[in-house]
Amino acid sequence: MKNWNRNNATSEFVRSRRKESKMTQFELSDLTGVGLRFVRDLEQGKPNLMTDKVNQVLLFFGHQLTPTPLSDETRRSLGK
Repeated sequence: MKNWNRNNATSEFVRSRRKESKMTQFELSDLTGVGLRFVRDLEQGKPNLMTDKVNQVLLFFGHQLTPTPLSDETRRSLGK
């Protein structure tokens, strides 16, 4: 299995908010209407997830995916 970026901003956000809310992954999946496997993959940083389902989870915490501008330095380092 390919190593996923478990430390990406979205996975860290969901994992920390879930833990702050004292919820299990199962409870979060139940409350948001997505599967348990999806929550696990999201928190583990799986790169190819459906954005509508990611938003379904983020909306539970009052957030959504949005385009974010990158600094010139960050853009230059993307190709490395």
